Amino acid sequence: MGVAYSVGEVDHLYTFFVQWSPDIYTKDSKKHCRPRYLIREKSQNRFLVVEKNKVAVINKLLNNHASPTANKWEIITVKDSKRRQSLCSSEGSEAEEPEYQEEAEDLLPVLSDHSQLLDDNHLESLAAHMPARTKGYPWQLVYSTAVHGTSLKTLYRNMAAFDNPVLLVIKDMHNKVFGAFSSDPFRVSDCCYGTGETFLYSFSPDFKVYRWSGENYYFVRGHLGSLQIGGGGGCFGLWLDGDLYHGSSYSCPTFHNAPLSTHQDFLVQDLEVWTIQN
Repeated sequence: MGVAYSVGEVDHLYTFFVQWSPDIYTKDSKKHCRPRYLIREKSQNRFLVVEKNKVAVINKLLNNHASPTANKWEIITVKDSKRRQSLCSSEGSEAEEPEYQEEAEDLLPVLSDHSQLLDDNHLESLAAHMPARTKGYPWQLVYSTAVHGTSLKTLYRNMAAFDNPVLLVIKDMHNKVFGAFSSDPFRVSDCCYGTGETFLYSFSPDFKVYRWSGENYYFVRGHLGSLQIGGGGGCFGLWLDGDLYHGSSYSCPTFHNAPLSTHQDFLVQDLEVWTIQN
């Protein structure tokens, strides 16, 4: 059964965005502001440019499916809008396209919640190395030790309804940040799963990405009592116990990685898992 939307409802949301950030909708402000995202009104193909620090709040508003306006508007990147050739419908937006082209290449992802572990520098580095199919889509927090406690079983349970790529982020007791991107959500399995998109990464101290070596297919394997990422020769690229407290990281054939932390055996201070909503 369809739902009717009045022009007044759409115009109300449009006015809300404009009044919220009037400084970025005037021609004089272009030189001082580098917007990153667009809000698109689907039926009438209207666009609003939004700065990155305001997109997360708008994303929550549009994710409220009980709201009539949620199905009328969407957040897209400038790159997405070019692929759809939607901007050509507006005389003004066609002129603005080159100005945003360079900025669109390093868009920060939209987070559904505040991250305790990732700042803008982390996000920018990670986003640049994510698979192309994840670009421009929001990240949803599905597990956090700060929110859900320390339990691998809870992590599996929270991910049961998802079939999206995931990003694992760990901060150890030495304040080192590292983790893994998995092409598949974490689950208990009798065998390894995942694809060559899976990679390990570390900010310890400089950002490094360790991609699939092609040597084996030991991407991810989930047990009730442990989570293993990468392997071969008895060593795991990243290993976590059932309490998500003890972990280890050794060089492994799957990724030819260096240990992700300054200590091969480490204790977890905080942990987050994000799913990419593509």
